[in-house]
Amino acid sequence: MTIYQVQHVKTEQQLKDAFYARNKVFVEEQQVPAELEIDEHEDHSEHFVIYDSKQAPVGAGRLRPISETDAKVERICVLSELRGQGIGLLMMQELEKVALERGIHTLYLHAQDHAEAFYQKLGYATVSEPFEEAGIVHVKMKKNIK
Repeated sequence: MTIYQVQHVKTEQQLKDAFYARNKVFVEEQQVPAELEIDEHEDHSEHFVIYDSKQAPVGAGRLRPISETDAKVERICVLSELRGQGIGLLMMQELEKVALERGIHTLYLHAQDHAEAFYQKLGYATVSEPFEEAGIVHVKMKKNIK
């Protein structure tokens, strides 16, 4: 059984690994333009990367503060061949833990339509009608964590 570990990005290599996973999922798999995937919020976000037991990056995510008590969960991804194994859940648990440590009370995210049920199971509520972002249908979701 492979063990997965979420790392709060502290080094340049970890950040490269997070970008690698994001590129594999969003740019290569989902055809999101590379210039949209890496954006102006990178330097103002906390990044996370998930490694497998061989220290290969298999997923990523970021947490971006939008106020003193609110943050946005973004760029959550897991390599396609590893989905459905609880890796995304590990990422979300770590992001929520860090958000609480930062005094964040409310998390927002833009969920791709196929992932809406995943986030609903984690306590996120849909708070918008569907909209298109980077050519993919999304909904805005919200969760109070405190």
